[in-house]
Amino acid sequence: MTTGRETSGLVAFTGGWDTQVVATSVHAGHDLRPDIAAAMVLDEDVRLREEDPHTDVIAAAVDSRALTARSRFEVDLNRPREEAVYREPDDCWGLDVWADGTLSDDLTAGSLAVYDEFYARLGERLDAVAARGPFVLLDVHSYNHRRDGADADPEPAEDNPVVNVGTGTLDSDRFGRLLDDFVETLSKQHVGGEPLDVRENVKFRGRAVSWFVHDRYPGVGCCLALEFKKTFMDEWTAEVDHDRLAETVRALGATVPVLEQALARLR
Repeated sequence: MTTGRETSGLVAFTGGWDTQVVATSVHAGHDLRPDIAAAMVLDEDVRLREEDPHTDVIAAAVDSRALTARSRFEVDLNRPREEAVYREPDDCWGLDVWADGTLSDDLTAGSLAVYDEFYARLGERLDAVAARGPFVLLDVHSYNHRRDGADADPEPAEDNPVVNVGTGTLDSDRFGRLLDDFVETLSKQHVGGEPLDVRENVKFRGRAVSWFVHDRYPGVGCCLALEFKKTFMDEWTAEVDHDRLAETVRALGATVPVLEQALARLR
């Protein structure tokens, strides 16, 4: 059994990885390798706004998790490999990122090496988890809902759930009851004095992390891609509502025993 924290500088594994519920937060990082930082002209505050700060804190509701410190602007670990490096503005919300207008082939190759290492190391860990039986990976992200500006109204709540559960490639025959139990439990948790608005596939359906789990471990791995609306922080100033963030962590933590019970039924 592995305990504590193991890190390669790229990815850190925390907890024992001896249970069947694990988590990732692949967009929480803000670091850049030096040559990428030197080539970048994007303002740091804009970059931070498009990253998922504090999703590593939310993922801490699960003991065993994979954490990355690298920014998605170096390599986006939740996109397919051929789209994982933002080379031009069209790749990332129209933002001008690179001093030369596009990222060089050499720097792109270095970022893809980071991508390959992450998935190789994650696969090693998940292989051991899958060998014990069915498992759930909670892939924790966040999303902006005030894109019209700091003083503009937020986007309508009917189109922007507080938690979007992405299940686009989930085996619903195998894991449908588990998913229902998860959504029901999370929806009963209160954050900011209100029950959480939890809905499936409204904004996002899950991408590369989900695809990796479902392709590599069919019938065994269940990835729930969780997008938390940034109600726990101000997406323009990056100011954090620490009470709301802590409530969000507790809410997600309440689902872990329910998931463990659902996995026990599947075994």
